[in-house]
Amino acid sequence: MNKQLLERITFNPNQCGGKPCIRNMRIRVTDVIELLASGLTAEQIVTEELPELEPEDITACLLYAAVRLNHPVLQAA
Repeated sequence: MNKQLLERITFNPNQCGGKPCIRNMRIRVTDVIELLASGLTAEQIVTEELPELEPEDITACLLYAAVRLNHPVLQAA
């Protein structure tokens, strides 16, 4: 896991309802994931849709999603 990439993901309870955002901007991780899911490439996102982002921000969003989904699930016996 690349810790430096994950440092791009920030949390502020007074911004976007405390949802994970990119570098303290009002761009949520879910915004980027939804754009990727709709078929846009990372290059299209950073050049056309959200030009304030850097390519590393896209990678950080994907890594953050992977880390959040890959957590152990404990079940009561």
